[in-house]
Amino acid sequence: MSGAAEADLELGIRVNIDATRQVLDILRRVNPGVRVVFTSTTAVYGPPPAPSFPLTEANSPAPSGSYGSQKVSGGLQDILEASVILNSAAANEPLSGQKSILPVSRDLSMWICSPRTVVENLIHARDIAAEKYGEGSRVVNLPGITVTIHEMLAALKAVGGQEVLDLVEDKRDAAIEKIVGSWPANYDTSKAKRLGFTDDGTLERTLQQYMDDYRDRKE
Repeated sequence: MSGAAEADLELGIRVNIDATRQVLDILRRVNPGVRVVFTSTTAVYGPPPAPSFPLTEANSPAPSGSYGSQKVSGGLQDILEASVILNSAAANEPLSGQKSILPVSRDLSMWICSPRTVVENLIHARDIAAEKYGEGSRVVNLPGITVTIHEMLAALKAVGGQEVLDLVEDKRDAAIEKIVGSWPANYDTSKAKRLGFTDDGTLERTLQQYMDDYRDRKE
């Protein structure tokens, strides 16, 4: 809910900070010692020093918006943090037969990961022994891939055809573009690989998986 959090500060605080604290308070009372896997966002890092600069877990959070700041706060409560981003609505909505507004430049690069890989890696994070993280932080940047919007749309056409691609309408929004453009698009995920997290596949495979899952839900 990055856009909503930026548009409504109070809502973002209630969802990303207050709700997280309430969940942790309940867990502390009813199941002390339970492991919590907290999914954060690439927005916590803020703009990278250079577009191709690969961020690591050693980079300090420097969010440029309220959403990233709220997720940093929530992550500090949870101890374990993982930076993930799911595939864009610009792809999954057309594959579901819905029109989609593309509010950013087609040249924009993004760090994305398929839902299936995210779920698999979150389950893996739950089961990693604490000592395997070594000294220091248990923050992990999960594997993903860097793609441009151009590449996403090309993959969308390859998987769904021209009729699916035609459901995407370019309608740039300067506010959204500023938010998304501040998110890093390149990461060093060597720590994640050392810990046994799974690499993501191609963008075409991700979109095909979405189509298969959506078809299963319809049936």
